[in-house]
Amino acid sequence: MMKKILLLLAGLMIAGFGPSAFADDIPLGPGDVIRVNVYGSQDLTLETRVSEAGSISYPLIGEVQVGGMSTSQAERKIADLLKKGGYLVNPQVNILVTTPQSQMVSVLGQVYKPGRYPLDGKRNIADAIALAGGVNPDGGDTITIVRTVNGQISRTLVDIYAITHNGDTSELPTISPNDVIYVERSLRFYIYGEVQRPGMYKLERGTTVLQALSVGGGLTPRGTERGLLVKRRDAEGALQEVPVKKEDMLQADDIVYVKESWF
Repeated sequence: MMKKILLLLAGLMIAGFGPSAFADDIPLGPGDVIRVNVYGSQDLTLETRVSEAGSISYPLIGEVQVGGMSTSQAERKIADLLKKGGYLVNPQVNILVTTPQSQMVSVLGQVYKPGRYPLDGKRNIADAIALAGGVNPDGGDTITIVRTVNGQISRTLVDIYAITHNGDTSELPTISPNDVIYVERSLRFYIYGEVQRPGMYKLERGTTVLQALSVGGGLTPRGTERGLLVKRRDAEGALQEVPVKKEDMLQADDIVYVKESWF
């Protein structure tokens, strides 16, 4: 299943994160660098940064408040001001965001290229992970979204496994500017004793004790399935031996021990 998740994210990275069809929906904000062009009026071309107050200084018309507007709204506002001022009869204004700074998302944790990335339109969580190069081999199938609204911090746990298992990617949550996306480390289990390849392994969902033996390469000639022990931490964090059957499912951080046969 983890391979399925990685393939899904890789496919979205290739097919779903080109130039945005929804860029106009992203509001301009402080720090954004924009390039303003007026068709047929080269002297009105301007590249400038939106101030902390959300405004720019534009030739002929002075200070223009664009903070919180989409690019199309800002284009219409500048065109109206140029027309009302008598400077142009029918100005055709185009605005391109060359350096988006106000609309950023942080992608951290088990991804290939953690960092901050610009949002150029409506995106979902898989798009953000694709920007960061996808999930690395240590990544799990749960992702945390940390969001701050009006000073209040919320954390949302997203179960990518459940979404991909249902096959409905429309359930992938959308992301907002300044979100922090954290890809959790995969769950692990440990197996040692009389197995061919003792060590630590990724815990796939639904892994049984018997499947854990297979992951560990099977029993050595001295090993026996009758000598299986599982150690598991209780609520206080202390290791306890728990009785298990071969068809029982493992939990995160379980330690499977295979005893030596006496016969």
